[in-house]
Amino acid sequence: MTCGIKICGLSREFDIQYVNEARPDYAGFILLFPKSHRNIHPEWAAELKKALRPEIRAVGVFVDQPQEAVLSAADVAGLDVIQLHGHEEEAYIRELKKKTARPVWKAFHVRTKEDVRAAEESAADEILLDNGYGTGQSFDWSLLPEISRPFCLAGGLTPENIPEAIRLFSPKLVDISSGVETGGLKDREKIRRAVKAVRSYSRGGM
Repeated sequence: MTCGIKICGLSREFDIQYVNEARPDYAGFILLFPKSHRNIHPEWAAELKKALRPEIRAVGVFVDQPQEAVLSAADVAGLDVIQLHGHEEEAYIRELKKKTARPVWKAFHVRTKEDVRAAEESAADEILLDNGYGTGQSFDWSLLPEISRPFCLAGGLTPENIPEAIRLFSPKLVDISSGVETGGLKDREKIRRAVKAVRSYSRGGM
């Protein structure tokens, strides 16, 4: 079994240093969403991306933004992936995909089986199942067996519970932000442990 990992909510030069050392598959930047304390401007994301190891792909996370704003920010920041984390509807996703060669991911806030069904049927290139807007809390994982499509898992993940989540649900990717923070800031050791947990399990070491 192979599972990837994304470290999300990077905002400082130190954060880039930490992920460069740990080497996750993806690094996430929250863009154009001032409600988040992890929000940064596309221009700063571009500077951080320049310092990122080239094999780590940069993901921009957007919440309910006009398509042109998303595309402009993606160009400025040099993103590899666009992730939608708001209430974007299927028509929006399909239209955005026509306008960009970048993969488009969509996060779904899971509360019911209907939310799982909506994720399954999405036109997004990848789907991410989450609890909400970076709350650090997990949703009802008993809903996960309801999905037949490959998915990315987020919400309430920590270096400690990542192996169990992979064992139980075989996600394509785990996405972690607050679970690798201490006092609201990215923690070097927690990032290292989270990536190690994924790599060790994927190699059959756990």
